[in-house]
Formats: sequence, structure tokens, C-alpha cells
Amino acid sequence: MYLTRIDKPIGTLLLFYPCTYSLHTPVTTPLVYTVLFGTGALVMRGAGCTINDMWDQRLDRAVERTRERPLARDDITQRQALIFLAGQLGIGLGVLLQLNWYSILLGASSLSVVTIYPLMKRITHWPQAVLGLAFNWGAMLGWSAVAGAVDWHFTIASMLIRIKKTM
Repeated sequence: MYLTRIDKPIGTLLLFYPCTYSLHTPVTTPLVYTVLFGTGALVMRGAGCTINDMWDQRLDRAVERTRERPLARDDITQRQALIFLAGQLGIGLGVLLQLNWYSILLGASSLSVVTIYPLMKRITHWPQAVLGLAFNWGAMLGWSAVAGAVDWHFTIASMLIRIKKTM
């Protein structure tokens, strides 16, 4: 469970809030969306942490703040982490399949941003921009789950505000 940073819930909340923020009609939006996005945020934040730790295992050993992470300490192997990641992604897919097709494709496309974030820490001085994009992808997803499509004007404005706050 420490691989998912379950003991540090702020990341899950940062993933969850944009989803629920964009459920633009909270009085009439079914509670099921809030539960789906809450579950998705918990599982996918954990998957992002797993991917990050798989990329950074050797680097994490050399950094005081990260050397106690399960992969850095060799508590689990890369293979075990990969199997765990597959389970997380399977649960995330199960959540995603409860939404409309537009939202399914939009949600699946977020994996590219989640996967490249650890690389961005190595090749740019602005990895927080990629992390902000990953955290705020849910703003598009929440909106499309309810409306069936994305209102790009509202969504981009919301994402830019939130990305600026993460930097």
C-alpha cells in the first residue's frame, strides 16, 4: 500500500477535485459520478505513484526523502510492481467503462501524461507543468461524463488556473 502513497492522501484529493469541480450541475448530477471519480482518483493516483517509482527506483535510493519507498528498498521487485500496476489499471479501466464512450477515450488518453511525468523530471525544469496536466485531466473527464463532450473553453481555462497553482 505504501507504493500507492495511501498514507499521503493529498495527491488523491488533487486528482479528485478537478473531476468533481467539472461536474457542472452538482444538484442534478447522480451521486454515482462522485463515487466513480473518487474510486478512480484513489486507484489512478496509486498507479501514477507506482509508475513513478518504477522509473525512479535507482534515483530514489540516492535521495533521503525517497529512499524508504518499497521499490527503492527492494521490498518488492519491478515484476511485482508491474503486476500490481496491472491490477490498478484494471480497476481504473473498470471505473472508466462506466462512463460514455467519449469519456472512455478521453480517460484512456490521460495515461500518456501519467507515464511521461517521470521522464519530464529528467529532461525539463518544468515537470510540475506535466504533473499539473495529469492532475487536472479530470476536469475534462468530469465534464464529458455528464455532458457527453468537453466544453473546451471552460475546461482549458480551469486547467490553466489549476496548473498555475501547482507551479
